Amino acid sequence: MSEKPPRVGLFVTCLVDLFRPTVGFAAAKLLEDAGCTVEVPRTQTCCGQPAYNSGDRGDARSIAARTVEAFEGYDYVVAPSGSCAAMLREHYPALFTDDPGMAAKAAKLAGRTYELVSFLTDVRGVTGVEARFPGSVTYHDSCSGLRELGIKHQPRALLATVDGLTLAEHADAEVCCGFGGTFCVKYPDISNTMVSEKADAVESTGADTLLAGDLGCLLNMAGKLKRRGAKTSIRHVAEVLAGMTEQPAIGESAEG
Repeated sequence: MSEKPPRVGLFVTCLVDLFRPTVGFAAAKLLEDAGCTVEVPRTQTCCGQPAYNSGDRGDARSIAARTVEAFEGYDYVVAPSGSCAAMLREHYPALFTDDPGMAAKAAKLAGRTYELVSFLTDVRGVTGVEARFPGSVTYHDSCSGLRELGIKHQPRALLATVDGLTLAEHADAEVCCGFGGTFCVKYPDISNTMVSEKADAVESTGADTLLAGDLGCLLNMAGKLKRRGAKTSIRHVAEVLAGMTEQPAIGESAEG
């Protein structure tokens, strides 16, 4: 008797839904290729991180409660974003310290939540993908994915199996790009300096494409690179791993 496929609730994220739906489709394909049954709960909304980072615990708590309800019953919850996955895993339980019932539900959700590439490698045991991407890439480690979830080797291990791809590491791969959610709004001058230094590091590799696992970081870096006339293309790592790179890169129009 064959093992029943794990039922995965895909947490699409706001940025993917509004700016880059291809990432959501790529995530679903990768999960299905890994033997999962994938569902996208229609009642999901934002993870609540903008409110949480702004000190608005009331709204963050309300959003978290809705998310806990939306993803109840799934074997796993997977997000193509280290930032959103970290919000669910690391911060949801602390929002309900005065409500033991909800705290227990939030803790249960946290224990079932993973970032996409980490889930594929660490939970499903995926060691390679059948994709082709000719050219050189460099990879940016997002702060939440790296520091809160320990995501570092996982995307690189899978990228190493993509036919035609070569990885050119940049010296500041682990350095923040300056986005930081609301940080770039609160401290625009500091944020601009940080993303400028990141762009310098990316361009110094000569890589054709910049990849990362968080769309917020990618949008921030794409904006800076485009404004300075860089030729570097920007993509979410899921698009490359899934072999779904027909759509123009982030920040590029269909006309190029």
